Parts: sequence; C-alpha cells; structure tokens
Amino acid sequence: MTEPSSDAMAELAALEEKAVALTFELSPGYAVSAGRHEYDGRLPSLSREATDTWVAEGDRVLGGLHALEARPLSRERTVDRLLLELLLEGSRFDLVDARLYDSNPMLYLSSISLSAYTVRPYAPMEARAEAMLRLVGAIPRFLEEATRRLDPVLPAPFLLLSASMGAGLPGHYAECESAIRAKLPAQANRFRDARARAEESLRRFLERLDSEYRPRQTREFALGAERFQRLLWVREGLRMSIAELKAAGLEDLRKNQERLATVAASREPPVTTVDLLASASGDHATAEQLLPEVRAFLEETKRWLAERDIVSLPEPAVCRVEETPVYGRSLSTASMDSPGPFEEGGTEGVYYVTPVDPTWSPERQEEWLRAMCRPILRNITVHEVYPGHYLQFLHLRRSAASLARKTYLSPSFVEGWAHYCEQLAVEQGIGGGQPIAEAVQLQDALLRNCRLLVSIGLHTEGMTLDEGTAFFRREGHMEQLPAERESIRGSFNPEYFCYTLGKLMILRARAKHAGADRASLKRFHDRILSSGCPPVGLLDSLLAAAPAGG
Repeated sequence: MTEPSSDAMAELAALEEKAVALTFELSPGYAVSAGRHEYDGRLPSLSREATDTWVAEGDRVLGGLHALEARPLSRERTVDRLLLELLLEGSRFDLVDARLYDSNPMLYLSSISLSAYTVRPYAPMEARAEAMLRLVGAIPRFLEEATRRLDPVLPAPFLLLSASMGAGLPGHYAECESAIRAKLPAQANRFRDARARAEESLRRFLERLDSEYRPRQTREFALGAERFQRLLWVREGLRMSIAELKAAGLEDLRKNQERLATVAASREPPVTTVDLLASASGDHATAEQLLPEVRAFLEETKRWLAERDIVSLPEPAVCRVEETPVYGRSLSTASMDSPGPFEEGGTEGVYYVTPVDPTWSPERQEEWLRAMCRPILRNITVHEVYPGHYLQFLHLRRSAASLARKTYLSPSFVEGWAHYCEQLAVEQGIGGGQPIAEAVQLQDALLRNCRLLVSIGLHTEGMTLDEGTAFFRREGHMEQLPAERESIRGSFNPEYFCYTLGKLMILRARAKHAGADRASLKRFHDRILSSGCPPVGLLDSLLAAAPAGG
C-alpha cells in the first residue's frame, strides 16, 4: 500500500473539523447530546436562506473530500473520508431531497425539548439553567421561522403527531422550572417569564397547524423509490437495491415466523403461535409495578452479561429507569438516553419506559400492559441497556475513534446492534433458556421485519396507513393500538428499516470475522464497538482496517 501523504492527511483533518462543525451547526441539539456543550442553549437557524448557505458551504467541504479520493491516505483515514462524505450528504438529503424542514413540523417541536439539560448533571445547575433559559428564549423566533418555512399542505400523520408532541411541552417546561426553582429561585423567575413567551408562541404555532393546516392536510408523505434508494446510500453507504432489501426482509420474516411456530409446537402440549404469545402477554405487571419491574430486569441483565463474558462491560456502568416524558409518549414505548461520546461528565444513562396513560379506558390500559409483559420487558431491556444501546455508547465513549467516527451515528448500526443483541441473548441462554424468552425475541424480530417491509410499502409501493396497520397485525401478531402506532411511525420515519437491516449486516460480518468460541465472539464484539457507530455498508472496511486485537 502507498505510504500516506502527510499533506493529504493534514487536509483531511482540517476538512473533518469543518464537516463536524457544519453538522453540529445544523443540529446543535445533537451536539449537546453528544457532549459538545459549547452548543448548549442553541437552536439552529432553519430559514431557507440560512439552510441554502449551509448547503453551499457543505458542498464546498464535500468538494474537498472528493478531491482527496485520489490522494494517499492511511487505510483507516480512507474509511473516515468516505464517512465524512456520507455525514454531509445525509444532512444535504434531509434539507434538499427529502425537504424535511418544509414538510414536517415534528422536527421543530422535537428541537425545543430541554431533556438534554435535565436528565444528567453534566454541569452545575446554574450553567444548565442558563442554557435552558437561552433555548426557551429563542423559541418564539424559531417557531416563527418554522411558520414561514413550512409548506402550505402537510401530511396528516405529521399534523396528528405534532399536536400530541406540542401538547406535552408546557408540562415539560413546568417540570424544568420546578427543578431550577429548587436551587436557583432568581433564575427560575427569569425562566418563568421566558417560558410564558415561549408557550404563547407554541400555542399560536399549534393553533395554526390545527386551524389552517388540518383542513387541507394530505395523505401524501411517501419519499418515492428514487429518494428511498438514495437514503440507503447517504445513511448506510449501501448500494443495495430496494428489491434486494425487501427480499432480505421477507426472508428473515419467514424464517422468524417458522421458528416461532416451531417453538410453539415444541411446547407440552403443543400450542399455536397465537396462543403462545397470548400466554406471554398475560404475564404482566400492574400499571403501578411496571417501572419497578423494569428496574429489576435491568439489574438481572447486567449480572447475566457479566457471567457470560461475550463483550466487554466498561465500568462504571450506571443506569436509572424513568418514565418517558409526556411530550415523547406518542412516539416511544421505551428508549435509552446514553452519555454522548464527547461527554466529560459521568457515565450514567437514563432508560425511559412509557407508562400506562391513566386517561385511557380500562381496555386500552390492559392492551398496553399486555404489550409490555414481563418477557417482552426483559427483551426490551437487553435492547436498550445491556448489552444493547447503553453498553454500545459506553464503548464509544472510551474508544480512541476519530472525530468522524465519534460524530457519525448510523441508524442501522445503532439500532442493528441493539436488535442483534436480542438474538445474541437468546443464543447465550438468557432467561434460563426458556422457550418463552425465544418466543418474545422472535415476536420483536417480527415487529422489526414488519417495519422494514412496511417502510418499503409506504414509501415506494403506495401502501396506505391502514394497510400498514393490517400488515403489522397479520404478520407480526400485533394488537390494534400498537399496530396503528407502528404504521403511523413509518410515515415520518422510513428509516425504521434500520433494525432488521443492521442486524442482518452485523450477522453477516460475524459469520465472516468471528469464530465459534466465546473468546472469539467477544473479540469480534469489542472490535466492531470500538469502530464507533459506522454506516453498515462500511463494516467490512472498518474490520479490515482495525487491529485484530481490539
């Protein structure tokens, strides 16, 4: 291999800094969650003029990265150069091709959450309160920019979910004010005044969505085949065709359905798949005991992982369980808020679980609890915490990965790793090897298979939301409420194909790069986690570039 050029390596380092700065300028909330607290309290400028300027600067940096393609770089930095291209091309896709900021008001509402400043004490409360005050103070201008930018006709599911998200934000701000007031009364008074102005602008924004946009809402939201194909490249570095992706998803769906049927038939006496899953869903906590049981599963999975020794567990590893904030409950069943790769504070993670809504009917509450039964909660905990997302980000924090690799978060690697861990846990005997553990893991795998196939259907094949709901119910054995939520999610998040895609790509890499023994498996897991969260299309290149020892 040609020796790397010091000039080319220096040029790449300078372009890397510019590409990451542009990424954080467009998404300061992402920068904050990653631990870059110089971006605290900032909202992006999302006027068309500002984003046109961003695209022009991004294109200049992309030109510099393209020019380095023929220059000699080290093997690892060659991968980083492509990764930086994808980082910028992904943002350009969002702005220009998908036109997300013109069509989706949810993006604006998700930007004005203050959770990043309250979930963990990365700095004294005074500094975090000042950041919250700056952000809340900028909300009126930010929502006015949104009002000017949004298209005159918006997709119906985007409006529905925006109303739900927006309704939860005033309560979220009230909780933040209470947290500030407990320690800093003077700052709390300033926050109260800024909050009042922010909530008035939020009220006007939501009112306009309801009175002006809802009467003329559209059912059209699909990306279309050309943009969907482009999405696979800019997010995951994949040239795989939509047809190939669909075939892989269908094959995995059928394999998981057949295995689930085999598990059901092996029971004594044999049962149907439907009856097996019904027996699992009947084993659930009460609404009051839901979070305490999740905490118990968290400790159980951590002990199990330490005993199996199939991946390193960086310490200190501390995670607490909280209710999903109200404004996020329409979009999430459970989620993980991990410390970012640049975070200099503690390593504590926050595992959010969505509780039963007390305003629901008794029937709907029971339906939700059945969907959160004990075997499924254990599987979710594997996905979100150990050895899933939380462990994944502990590895990222301690790794010596480049700036590019610590910044780029591939959806298919992030979610694919966590989904792969569900299968890995069953392979390694979690739950004492009981068939019900495998059954619920397969049920969740079917959910992710359906997400991939419904994403393709909704965005490239003319599938309706009702047809998507029916697909989840029929192929994934889901009840009506969660099936409806899943179908609606696909309208604004076509990338929820990432779970199955990422899992399949990691399994392919494991077959190629890992042996059958436990020590070899651990080395493989540690190697891929030390590479950051790269586009899954680059996994082979990264494993080839990484030293075999770690």
